[in-house]
Amino acid sequence: MRALIVDDSRAMRKIVGRILVDAGYEVLEAGDGQEALDVLNSLDGDLPDLACVDWNMPVMDGLTFITEVRKQTEWRAITLMMVTTESEQDRIVRALAAGAHEYLIKPFTGDALVEKLDLLGLTATTVGDLA
Repeated sequence: MRALIVDDSRAMRKIVGRILVDAGYEVLEAGDGQEALDVLNSLDGDLPDLACVDWNMPVMDGLTFITEVRKQTEWRAITLMMVTTESEQDRIVRALAAGAHEYLIKPFTGDALVEKLDLLGLTATTVGDLA
């Protein structure tokens, strides 16, 4: 399985990346929403199963990225999870309405991220159970 981590913090990309690698993912990274769109465009259809997206980033924020991904029919299978410090209820509602499947508030534990993946059916155990 493959995941794209979209966050302007290199440290946060490494933290999330380590958790995802331990969960069996190949990890791609982008420092903002526009860079993430460029990554998706470069993959020739070999898209990630999951994108973990921060809200607050320069160039293109996470909400705009999610909106842009949802406009593309060929990208609709990507599961989108906001991973952000934005904890206000209206932000959560906006992200889910824009097309995010889940919302994880920073700071979080590795177990919390894996639990979200499990809820989404995207952990190695849940994928194996489906086979």
